[in-house]
Amino acid sequence: MGGSFRSFALIGGITAVLCVPPAVSVAAVAGADVLISQGRPALASSTASVAWTANGVDDGDQRTRWTSAAGPGTQWVQIDLGTAQEVRRVRLSWAKVFARAYRLQVSDNGSVWRDLYRTSSGNGGADDVRDLHGSGRYLRLLATRRSIASGGYSLWEMRAYGPGPSGPVTESGRRATAGVPGEAADLTSAGKKETALKLVASAENSTLDWRRSFGYIEDIGDGRGYTGGIVGFTSGTSDMLGVVTEYARRRPSNGLVRYLPALRAVDGTDSHRGLGPGFVTAWRTAAADPVFRQVQEDARDRIYFGPAVRLAESDGLRALGQFAYYDAAVMHGVDGLKEIRGRAARSARPPARDGDEIGYLAAFLDARAAEMRTEAAHSDTSRVETAQRVFLRTANLDLTAPLSWQVYGDRYTVSR
Repeated sequence: MGGSFRSFALIGGITAVLCVPPAVSVAAVAGADVLISQGRPALASSTASVAWTANGVDDGDQRTRWTSAAGPGTQWVQIDLGTAQEVRRVRLSWAKVFARAYRLQVSDNGSVWRDLYRTSSGNGGADDVRDLHGSGRYLRLLATRRSIASGGYSLWEMRAYGPGPSGPVTESGRRATAGVPGEAADLTSAGKKETALKLVASAENSTLDWRRSFGYIEDIGDGRGYTGGIVGFTSGTSDMLGVVTEYARRRPSNGLVRYLPALRAVDGTDSHRGLGPGFVTAWRTAAADPVFRQVQEDARDRIYFGPAVRLAESDGLRALGQFAYYDAAVMHGVDGLKEIRGRAARSARPPARDGDEIGYLAAFLDARAAEMRTEAAHSDTSRVETAQRVFLRTANLDLTAPLSWQVYGDRYTVSR
């Protein structure tokens, strides 16, 4: 290839000659797809070892790979293409453990995903998926069923091809890969738990600031007596009695102690006998006490959050599924959650039994909505249909922000 020659003077009168190659014409190769993924920042749901991170899938080195944590359930690896780009072809090079079922997806923001391709008959080796139609800044492989009963998923390379970027590509450096198995999925991490608490508060108290709800109390007409506090403890289902009993143990001299006999008497009914306006005032006053607040948080975690998340983890569910179980436990109790779970399992297998996570969660939400419609006070299913179902339709299994949803006609957004 020829070039032009330019000369310039150096110190001491020496003249140097520089050969400048001609500019490469982009138009000359405009019709050909180019590799758009190599060397881009990569992120994974989990890794089996620090030696097998997400960065291995797009470094161009066939000796490196990504391997997920072992065990059943959904795992993913994604590449940040730097800017929204059209993806026309993806080549996958699987290691020994591969995905029988997987999806290729694109996203503009890393939380709302659109399917480019899906299969339930993967056979490993090399998959050359052509004629794709879609664009996004992020490209994700969502693996939903393993090839063998042990292990996870392992991928040597994921190469994406397209016409190339039409504008500048963001160079932000490599993002850290999740180094602890399941780290990206766990609702007990501080950030994900906070998101879950905001989601529940939007349905229970019409606010994202769940900390403002310690003093909330009213009878909502659902047959459970008074409903109060951060997750709707009720005088008719023992949990409000438990909160006041524990508060009395930690703070013996408090304004709610005198109502313990009445709470015991009305437990299991919708009666206000012995409670009334005085009890409501005492509850709201106690909400200013940090001890009472901590009692409520501890009760929430012990009675609802902890059991629901552990049950979801045993079913191989990621953060969205863990939240769906928690929200069901708040409304129906843990026993009610288990009944809904049982009905869902009759029509779809959970990931722990090598089922498709998206399909199982769809069945669970169907069963949950059906249960809600049996109670007049809970017949509005928007906390399922215009919140959890929205996240499921966009395959946001990790509850990754930004999140937007509606409950009872009100719109909410969590941006981070």
